[in-house]
Amino acid sequence: MSPDSYFERIDEHRYKPTPHACGAWDPAEMHVSPLAGLAVHALDRHLTTRKEESAQPGRAGQPGRAGRTEHAARTLAVSRISFDILGRLALDECEIQISTIRPGRTIELDEVTVLISGRPVVRARVWLLASTDTAAVAGGAAAPLPRPETLNSYPLTSVWPGGYIASLDVRPIAPPQPGRTTAWITTGLDLVAGEPVGPLASYVALVDTANGIAVRQPPTAWMFPNVDLTIHLHRQPEGNWTGLDTTVVFGPTGQGVTTTVLHDITGPIGHAEQILTVRPQAS
Repeated sequence: MSPDSYFERIDEHRYKPTPHACGAWDPAEMHVSPLAGLAVHALDRHLTTRKEESAQPGRAGQPGRAGRTEHAARTLAVSRISFDILGRLALDECEIQISTIRPGRTIELDEVTVLISGRPVVRARVWLLASTDTAAVAGGAAAPLPRPETLNSYPLTSVWPGGYIASLDVRPIAPPQPGRTTAWITTGLDLVAGEPVGPLASYVALVDTANGIAVRQPPTAWMFPNVDLTIHLHRQPEGNWTGLDTTVVFGPTGQGVTTTVLHDITGPIGHAEQILTVRPQAS
């Protein structure tokens, strides 16, 4: 019996996917959506550990501790995540490595690399920006979506196979149209078995579904996988629902773009973009 999660922890840096992480294009592959959430979860743990270590009292022979404590006291919020999918995501244990490319007290750039069988398969660049009080000038976002409790579930499994798709509760605002859908998505599964996960990681774990809720052509006839996922946030998500206001465009020469306004239960929080490689299914 499968655990009620997408991943199980093996050790500090390695995770094992469960059948619920199974992809839609190939059942032997992972869906990138929960893997993206796992990458954010690993980054959250890394940043928390670093902050706790920096807050420890200084010890002899370790100058500069006070400067690091000042850095740790500042709140840095994830403001952009850009995932590049470098190869096949085999349904196998993965390792996550994290490094800081550009350290800073108010702006930081980190890199998260996911490896399978020792080979990088996903690389994410993450910009973190200092959090300050800008409520007096906040504005410009679209109106909130109707709340998901008022909507009916839609069987996305009628369009896509795979354990990940089967794990979702999808509630469209209106009947899905080719290339255009607005829907709420949630799941009853944990991201990592027996492990608390922050709201951003839980939210991001569902965002890549955007390319599957507004299909322009049946996936049995055409392939249109995304090779990246870029998320820009103007605030951090709240609640257990991911809202996707999605438009899909196919160009005339084999490329496409999926564009999404991201919502949580209180309103818009940012945008997501996915570049697609469009080609007919092999006969």
